[in-house]
Amino acid sequence: MELIVLFAVGIGVGAFGTLVGIGGGLIMIPLFILFMTGSASAPASFFNTFHNVYQAVGTSLFGVFLNTASGSWAYIKQKRVYFDAAVPFAIATLPGAFLGSYIAEYFTGKVFNFVFGMMLIILAIIMYWKSSTKKATAEDFNQKNFKYPKKLGITISVFVGFLSSVLGIGGGVIHVPLMIYVLAFPPHVATATSHFVLAVSSFMGCVSHFLLGHIVWKPALGIGIGAMVGAQIGAVISKKTRPRIIVILLSLTMCALGIKLIFLSDLLK
Repeated sequence: MELIVLFAVGIGVGAFGTLVGIGGGLIMIPLFILFMTGSASAPASFFNTFHNVYQAVGTSLFGVFLNTASGSWAYIKQKRVYFDAAVPFAIATLPGAFLGSYIAEYFTGKVFNFVFGMMLIILAIIMYWKSSTKKATAEDFNQKNFKYPKKLGITISVFVGFLSSVLGIGGGVIHVPLMIYVLAFPPHVATATSHFVLAVSSFMGCVSHFLLGHIVWKPALGIGIGAMVGAQIGAVISKKTRPRIIVILLSLTMCALGIKLIFLSDLLK
């Protein structure tokens, strides 16, 4: 029954994560922290699967990898991945992804919740505020003529790789907004390209988290396999969704989860 629940959740997380290009970690981490994290001294149960934050991070990142690998394949078939940016961005995330997995152990539960929550709210406000700005669509995008600040994009990707591994969110929550508003990518192309980058960076993060023993395999496989199925659904929905809807959905979800995590941190009391 627990695996069925995780699989069903994974489908929903994977579909939404692929639709907005975030890899699903943004949803998995709060779910793991809220409902499945307890203490090592308590009896083992579904609600006490993880004994610390970095186990939730490592397990989430494995789900992110399966989600983004599946979603990337779907987007490649749709010809929405801009490889001129995807390849250098993906390579740039690797050092940070490896380093971030080792630093993750130094984040306590309260600090983790507060930092993560504040970051989500700030980004959500910026994205919602700019959501009415007219943006190019995937149909208008010409790969041969498109120009973007590659060095800036690579620098951003180094930071994204680090953040994806230390927080277990896959980095898309940072990458997609910056690709849209700083690098001027159309939203559909940004989500697809970011998904490819996340597949590479989350794989590297998973390797190092595995070596550190941070991945709890039962929930990782349950929610991860569901996320693979959901990714295919999300890629299909993305083709029929307006760019502004994608941006608004992402910003509202980020804000709601950010507020919840800040209250959980108890640092404002």
